Amino acid sequence: MGVISLFAALFALNRGAPADIVLPAMLLAPLLTEYLPDRLDERAGEHVRVVEDSAACQYLQRLAALHTYLVQAAADNDRYALRRSAEIGQHLLWDAAGLLQDQETRNVSAQLIDHERLMVQLASQVTQTLERIRTEARSGEENQPGEHEARLGPYPPSLTRTTSPTPRRTPGTPALKGERPMTQAQPDNAMRTTDVYLLFAHEPYYPGDGVQEINTTVVAAASLLHPQVRQPDGVRIHDLLTRGRRTGEIIPLAALTHELGGGADWPKVGDWEGVTTDLVQLVHAERCDALSLGLPEIARALLCTGPHNHVRAYDAVADDFLVYGDTERDAVLAEIGRYLTELVAEQALWPGDGLLPPLTDQV
Repeated sequence: MGVISLFAALFALNRGAPADIVLPAMLLAPLLTEYLPDRLDERAGEHVRVVEDSAACQYLQRLAALHTYLVQAAADNDRYALRRSAEIGQHLLWDAAGLLQDQETRNVSAQLIDHERLMVQLASQVTQTLERIRTEARSGEENQPGEHEARLGPYPPSLTRTTSPTPRRTPGTPALKGERPMTQAQPDNAMRTTDVYLLFAHEPYYPGDGVQEINTTVVAAASLLHPQVRQPDGVRIHDLLTRGRRTGEIIPLAALTHELGGGADWPKVGDWEGVTTDLVQLVHAERCDALSLGLPEIARALLCTGPHNHVRAYDAVADDFLVYGDTERDAVLAEIGRYLTELVAEQALWPGDGLLPPLTDQV
């Protein structure tokens, strides 16, 4: 560094740089090198995780070999399931390296076992997907997706539901319909329709030992009246959700936000984040029924935006932006409605026990 600073100073002086600036900089440059490695290591730590223990490296090599298989499968085929598996595998590798960076394997053995088990399940799922693709190619019976399916990604979402501990009578199957345009909140005297459903997105999770990502949930409107949901927020949202709707209608949470002045009036109704978090916990605890969905990115983004909004996505192949709007949103809701119809045809969604009375029925 001293040699480099000397030549740099001579070059600067020859170019007419002031000596009172060049000479102090030349003398200080070697002193600054003491701090340079630490700064570089700190900067690299944001993007790189270093594991030096031999046992930890062997563990990461096993994960890396599985992840390489996932990446190669995704590179050879553009199926969403394969690409998503590779993305999940990358996150697993990064998290595992973070666990091992400052700890020994025995101190985090439980977490490492979970990571390896999930990676193995991903590899198994990819193997099954590849075998199915090869079988379809050989038989010539590969299904041609519809227009919205080809653009939005794969279906179906996972058809998982919890079941109540006691048998219940199954009512008639509701006539599910897509989202209707909503421009303003429903008046207080609008007729209440209790047989509707709330759809909301949330942080992804992976139920049980499966690898299917769950990122969106549909529950019966009455689940908002559950005593373990934040109250009176849930009761107020239930009142808004059931005013002036059609029987069997699926109402995205984003549609309610649109009705409430783009979200400006949510404080007058309730804490929707706390309510939806409680609903997800209810589903996890099997205290209400739900249709759990693993929607692709574009479909989920469409349901997280209000009516008549658009979602733009870059198409690297065409080097252009694709715009998704009302038509694609209706197609997603119709697809979800079809799965929900199949589900409630066997048994209606159980909203839970000990429900609170609706807002207008309270004293």
